[in-house]
Amino acid sequence: MHADPVLYDPPRRTPVGELRLCWDAFGDRADPPMLLVMGLGMQLVHWPEDLCRRLAGEGYRVIRFDNRDAGRSTHLPGRRYTLDDMAGDAVGLLDALGAGSAHLVGASLGGMVAQLMAICSPDRVRSLASLMSTTGRRGVGRTSPRVLRHLLARPPRTDAEAVARKVRVLTSVGSTGFAQDIDELRRVTALAAARDPHARDGRRRQHRAVRAAADRTTALRRLTVPTVVLHGTADPMCHRSGGRATAAAVPGARLVLVPGMGHDLPRGAWPLLIRAVVDNARRADGRDAAGS
Repeated sequence: MHADPVLYDPPRRTPVGELRLCWDAFGDRADPPMLLVMGLGMQLVHWPEDLCRRLAGEGYRVIRFDNRDAGRSTHLPGRRYTLDDMAGDAVGLLDALGAGSAHLVGASLGGMVAQLMAICSPDRVRSLASLMSTTGRRGVGRTSPRVLRHLLARPPRTDAEAVARKVRVLTSVGSTGFAQDIDELRRVTALAAARDPHARDGRRRQHRAVRAAADRTTALRRLTVPTVVLHGTADPMCHRSGGRATAAAVPGARLVLVPGMGHDLPRGAWPLLIRAVVDNARRADGRDAAGS
């Protein structure tokens, strides 16, 4: 690990095609890039800052960003788009940052986007870590009916009600085998609400893209990039069958099931998550070095 304090590039909005994507970064610019792709309706702030710093401390430049229609990135009212478009956004961000390729870490919808990057732009992906995600195949990675009831509740009437409702939803899908930091959850939820007052509309458009996506199983079988699949055994948002299906589809993929982890990134699971992601990235770096 690096002995020096982790460097930080504060948030900025960078043109990517017709969009402007908001991003920030941790770590030395000379280190290999590691791009973090967040899930449905979530923002870069939902990647915990301490987690990013720990990943950067392992020798990576860790970049997190707001997807289109989330956070401070461009919103697209009235537009339809696909997960392939979102994967293209991430490739475009790498272009804008002068990164030829990156280690990819995608969570939930972000895992789907990362999978598509590896499928469609394999030369831009050094390694793939798919977290709490699925392949798009029917019958795997289903959401618990209990969670759906929360998601289909009537819209909140006030900002305070919106934050309280979001905290309830995140708590309901969170880990049962690890402590949940409710105060931190409230803080990040309030921060996200301030960053994106129109999050609900953007989340609906992202969800439409997920629903329209094709099954990626066959395409995933063609991947050669080092891959690790991480999934919690207590995930009610995306059943662990989604992680199992992803790992079964990608040749040589390593499956890591985390007992008691839900659809979140609990601090207690960080050592395991960091080790799995970093080991996979180093496997890729070692392969690259051997072939150079």
